[in-house]
Amino acid sequence: MVNTEIPKHCTTSPSSFSTTPLLTINREATIDLDSTNSFEGPEKLLEVWFSASPLSLPDASASGGLKVVPSEVWKEMLDLVNCKVLSIVESEEVDAYLLSESSMFVFPHKLILKTCGTTTLLSGLPKILEIAALVAKFPHSLANMIRGTATAAVPYRVFYSRKNFLFPDRQRGPHRSWRDEVTSLDRLFLGGSAYMIGKMNGEHWYLYLTEPNTMLTPPATPDREQPVKVLDLPESKLRAGVQAMDGDSGQDETLEILMTDLELDNARQFYLDHASAVAEGQYFQQAHKARADARSHLGSINDVEEDAGLTALEANGGTEKLCDDSVDVFSNASDGYSMYEEDLTYPQELTTEGHALGTVVSNSSGLSAVYPTSKYPDARVDAYLFTPCGFSANGVIPSPDDGGSTHYFTVHVTPEPHCSYASFETNVPASQTGRETADVIQQVVGIFKPGRFSVTIFEAKDIGDEDMGNAKKKAGKLETIKGYRRVDRIVHDLEGYDLVFKYYERFDWEGGAPRLGEGF
Repeated sequence: MVNTEIPKHCTTSPSSFSTTPLLTINREATIDLDSTNSFEGPEKLLEVWFSASPLSLPDASASGGLKVVPSEVWKEMLDLVNCKVLSIVESEEVDAYLLSESSMFVFPHKLILKTCGTTTLLSGLPKILEIAALVAKFPHSLANMIRGTATAAVPYRVFYSRKNFLFPDRQRGPHRSWRDEVTSLDRLFLGGSAYMIGKMNGEHWYLYLTEPNTMLTPPATPDREQPVKVLDLPESKLRAGVQAMDGDSGQDETLEILMTDLELDNARQFYLDHASAVAEGQYFQQAHKARADARSHLGSINDVEEDAGLTALEANGGTEKLCDDSVDVFSNASDGYSMYEEDLTYPQELTTEGHALGTVVSNSSGLSAVYPTSKYPDARVDAYLFTPCGFSANGVIPSPDDGGSTHYFTVHVTPEPHCSYASFETNVPASQTGRETADVIQQVVGIFKPGRFSVTIFEAKDIGDEDMGNAKKKAGKLETIKGYRRVDRIVHDLEGYDLVFKYYERFDWEGGAPRLGEGF
């Protein structure tokens, strides 16, 4: 096991560079965190938007929108979901929460919550609406006893999605079936639409979404008649929201890659023992290089000192030897630390074992290279390796262009052979990467080498693109992923968005029929 303990006299720093997003670690939540009983990799994914963009926040709302909500308030909501905060990366435009079961991203105008295992994500939705109303000051409606909260903010749009579960019978609360989840959402929102994308008897994906300017389900018949509040958004604000969306058209896109049946050798790198071995190898390589460099440097010094030593020796009549060439300058350092370490500042991600080894895995597996710092110099990856296996990472990716938006990516891995699964999600626009979406998929799939995987691309429509021309072009470019055959392709025309769904299987994979988990 790698010793990642930092000497007590050394200080820690929240960030390696002042220009990068700020990292805060919740050490209490990382103590004795164990993933032995993890089994359900496929996540539940919720997006709640309270305005069309950060530029169109309602006048009455807090200036920072949801980002004004303290982390302690979000932690109370996450208790209802049954997960804990491990660490937080804070930036000007988005705060990325790494959770014990996946991730949460908080923007001024929207919240993205993604949880795996037996978490009860939808149980936290009423609390999210309440927090948005009471703390972020978004417009809100009367209480609804079905929601179980005092008040609820009126969202702009709501999206909920997930892959078919492998073990639905082990889920809790409203997540035992898609029918139960839809019922739970319909109790909150009027006019929501539910879809199943893909084959009923094969790999498929579920989606629930509301239309723009979502309406909450009215409260149950009250004991006494109360006045009805009408939330009337000014025409100027409506136009501002539309213009903000228009300005971001082609930028609001989400790519999700959901992978199962990971190749054993590829999955092994997400185990604690393998990562520890990699870390030890890197440590000894770095230590050897540092020692070699130091000795090389000291050699040039010794040449000068040797001449001085000979002169002194001659002055003393040649009776004393003042220099021992066999001395190891490193041997005088104590086992705990050297005097030079007092000036060292350690990045936060290296001050707990889970985060330290998570950083090792993120780098060695190639995940950090998907959006490299050579192109995104201010990017920050917050990664965690669980015991005895399992991995999660959030990436905060500020645009390399001045004035550009900050985006994210998130990765979660359950490597056990009987339920192996990995997911990759990002909203970094393809136009910003300079690469085709297929190239990003190819790079990610190459890290895990799954037996099969599905891809969803959810992209805001361009104005005037009523015949889904852009979506069809994008779908066509995803036909060829090296080493895989495309089994299924579906393109959906949704309100304001195009959805592309594709399912692939590896040419040499012999795993049999998909594990459906859920009946139909």
